[in-house]
Amino acid sequence: MPLPRLLRRLLPLAFLVGLGWLLWSKVRPALTDFSNPLAPTPQITVTHNTVLEKVESLGRLELVRYQFKDVVEYKKSTYRFLPDAKVALIVAGHAVGCLDLRQVRPQDVVLEGDSVLRVALPAPELCTWQVDHSKSKVYSVENGFFQDAELVDAGYKYAEANVRTAALQSGILAQTEQNAEQVLRPMLETMTGRRVILTRRLELPQLPKRQ
Repeated sequence: MPLPRLLRRLLPLAFLVGLGWLLWSKVRPALTDFSNPLAPTPQITVTHNTVLEKVESLGRLELVRYQFKDVVEYKKSTYRFLPDAKVALIVAGHAVGCLDLRQVRPQDVVLEGDSVLRVALPAPELCTWQVDHSKSKVYSVENGFFQDAELVDAGYKYAEANVRTAALQSGILAQTEQNAEQVLRPMLETMTGRRVILTRRLELPQLPKRQ
């Protein structure tokens, strides 16, 4: 076959091959990113302006944590001829007992001789109590009448208040005071080289104000 005729037949084929290669070079990056889960994700830019509004001094020493699990059925009366709305919750919560060391005054720390340190501590407190929503769930809602969210929220608020009541009834304040003895006394003895005696600070009852 003469060379010019061969070239005329090969030129369209070469053109198609070149066009295919050009298209593949354009499409290949997108196909590679789509098929490769480890490919870099698109860049995200976030603009924000954080303002410090308030600084508070913290002096609470957390000494004990009580964790609770409860099944709460919260019932609310609705309309006269309609059944009561009910929500059942499986609730997890916790309460923390602490001492507020900011309340320790200079007169509460007394040196006795060369070997004794006496410290009068403030009364133990219930620092926080709350429901752990990540470990709680809604078991069922009945007769919510398009107010399921409000009913669930009211049930959680009741459960949170019950966490506080349950912690106090379970003796969390006494346990806080006991743990303070176990934690603070060795630490203060190591720091001062004295025998440490921890006592409860006596609070005088407040007299009613005169009118």
